[in-house]
Amino acid sequence: MSDSDPVNPQALRRGLSRIWHAALISVNGFRAGWREAAFREEVVCAIVMIPAAFWVGRSWVEIALLIATVVLVLIVELLNSAIESAIDRIGPEWHSLSKAAKDLGSAAVLLSILLCSGVWVAALWQRFI
Repeated sequence: MSDSDPVNPQALRRGLSRIWHAALISVNGFRAGWREAAFREEVVCAIVMIPAAFWVGRSWVEIALLIATVVLVLIVELLNSAIESAIDRIGPEWHSLSKAAKDLGSAAVLLSILLCSGVWVAALWQRFI
């Protein structure tokens, strides 16, 4: 490989070809995420909660907020899985920085779930009380 050859062939693509290949890469990312049990469980919750948002929300802003918090949980879970994959690639041996990275990713998922839960509880409370 010469100095002029890019490490990432995606960098040479332009226009629709770049968009198409980026979409394929994203689909591969969803497939990788689907292999994670936590992501599958959250997708099942999202399949129930997103349609329910149209019933619970009283305005388009409430509906959007309810849906956004659900999607945020999925996004954070995918990022956490990416962090864990990168750490696992480095090596299987225990290291305090690897543990910290995985723990921080897990904490981010927990915070996103707590945020989603809080918004949904508040919306349900307002809807039924």
